[in-house]
Amino acid sequence: MIFVKNLKKNYGEKIVLDDISFEVEEGTIFALLGENGAGKTTTVRMLSTLIKYDAGQATIGGFDCMKDSSSVRKIISLTGQYAAVDELLTAEENLLMMGRLSGLDKRAAKKRTAELLEQFDLVEAANRAVKTFSGGMRRRVDIAISLLASPKVIFLDEPTTGLDPRSRMNMWKVIKDLSKKGVTIFLTTQYLEEAEQLADKIAVIHHGKVVVEGTANELKNIVGEEKIEFTFQEQNEVEKACKILKGRQHTNHVSIAVTSDGSTEKLRKSLNILHDHDIEPSAVHLIKPTLDDVFMNITSERTDK
Repeated sequence: MIFVKNLKKNYGEKIVLDDISFEVEEGTIFALLGENGAGKTTTVRMLSTLIKYDAGQATIGGFDCMKDSSSVRKIISLTGQYAAVDELLTAEENLLMMGRLSGLDKRAAKKRTAELLEQFDLVEAANRAVKTFSGGMRRRVDIAISLLASPKVIFLDEPTTGLDPRSRMNMWKVIKDLSKKGVTIFLTTQYLEEAEQLADKIAVIHHGKVVVEGTANELKNIVGEEKIEFTFQEQNEVEKACKILKGRQHTNHVSIAVTSDGSTEKLRKSLNILHDHDIEPSAVHLIKPTLDDVFMNITSERTDK
């Protein structure tokens, strides 16, 4: 559904996007993950035809984002970082107004508004002024507006920034539900947990470059294997255990980490070896690689170069 190849964007001498490429399958959730200033919003603005790129190719639904921008706009919708709603109007009035501006006739706009109020659990609040809404409710109205014309692709630029944990989880449910209905979601985020929870595929962008791409599990495999962490009471036990298990001593000087294949057999064997040497750990933890590990590992390597 989305094809990007060797896309570049400069502002004067500043390189904002440096030869980025990726593809997004129809009906999937794609997350562009990166820190502030990495180039996420610029990418969204170019793909949604708001600004032009300097070089490369980008198509959505087979339409070129620069040469056939009018066709692209007919099948996409964009929700920016901040809710673009009229706070003096009610939720229903906002939807009706934007429906008419989107080209729906009065009857169609009214029907679509009713459907979206129901879908986003806004029926009870439909006749309240948006200025009385919580941040999460405003965001739901904003995304509901973006669905008025039933787009094939929705760009969500950091949709949960500033939301409380409950509102964020509600928004995640909305996004997942949209994907289940066949809508392609292009999501930008700086939240690692959000990318892992939602995305079928993740691309990490750093200083304008896509440095790695894949599923959450594929990215975690970059960091390495799972580990077993053993904690001990005595320093001599730490050193002895580290030697016999061929582990790595933690900087806290009371724990060691041993690589694992994730099986219970590996854990059992390690505990048996320690027992045979009269060493009993005070605590045992299984540690799996996280997206945090991936992100810090990759961005640190790139920064050092």
